Amino acid sequence: MAGVEWPERFGETAVDKNGRRGLREEQERLTVLELINVSKHFGAIQAVSDVSFSLEPGEVVGLMGDNGAGKSTLVKMIAGNFRPSEGTLKMDGAEIILHRPVEARRHGIEIVHQDLALCNNLTAAANVFLGRELHRGLGPFKVLDYASMYRRAGEIFAELKSETRPRDLVNKMSGGQRQAVAIARTRLSDAKIVLMDEPTAAISVRQVAEVLNLIRLLRDQGIAIILISHRMPDVFTVADRVIVMRRGQKVADKKIAASSPEEVTGLITGAIERV
Repeated sequence: MAGVEWPERFGETAVDKNGRRGLREEQERLTVLELINVSKHFGAIQAVSDVSFSLEPGEVVGLMGDNGAGKSTLVKMIAGNFRPSEGTLKMDGAEIILHRPVEARRHGIEIVHQDLALCNNLTAAANVFLGRELHRGLGPFKVLDYASMYRRAGEIFAELKSETRPRDLVNKMSGGQRQAVAIARTRLSDAKIVLMDEPTAAISVRQVAEVLNLIRLLRDQGIAIILISHRMPDVFTVADRVIVMRRGQKVADKKIAASSPEEVTGLITGAIERV
């Protein structure tokens, strides 16, 4: 960049004579999440080894790999379930240390688990607000504010263009509607990142289309998404990039347009070592 004197030490801000930002600071500003040489071991078992990547707002990254490749462990470190054994996590350029999932949520990291973690005997609205219920009243004399929870849940389902209704019981819902309830929970806070673990597993083709549309809606709102999936068509339909894990290591991080299902399959199986 003409007129810019780059600092010698990594991490310093490069500014030209008019005070304009240099490329490095601009890049940090556009990165919502960064993993730097992150590893996780459980005793002698190395689950994740020296993984680095970054994530931008409004970006969908497909995270793929065989069972035991380290995908879930990697996501659980981002979600606050596990502390990295080595390495650094950054959000918006600042290092974060997560001890519990509630701390990740405070930073704007939400997760949609594979089993969805829903209570089948409760309504959609009750599941959306589970653990974050709204109350009304004064001092110790408080009761659940059902009207506000039904109203807010209805607004979120409308934003997601879902046919789910706040008073519907979860045990009578389709797989796509259940996913809508789980995703609606991420909209209660100002989420910056949503981690999705196999959201299209074991649901019909029509319901898969509904879930992929929900992912697009989150993306269009500027939310970054990490999508764990074994379904190649889903990743190549909605993702901007694909990261492939094998035996705890990152073996690929490519733009979807620069890769192919055949290449990803080769990377997952080991027919292709690394790209």
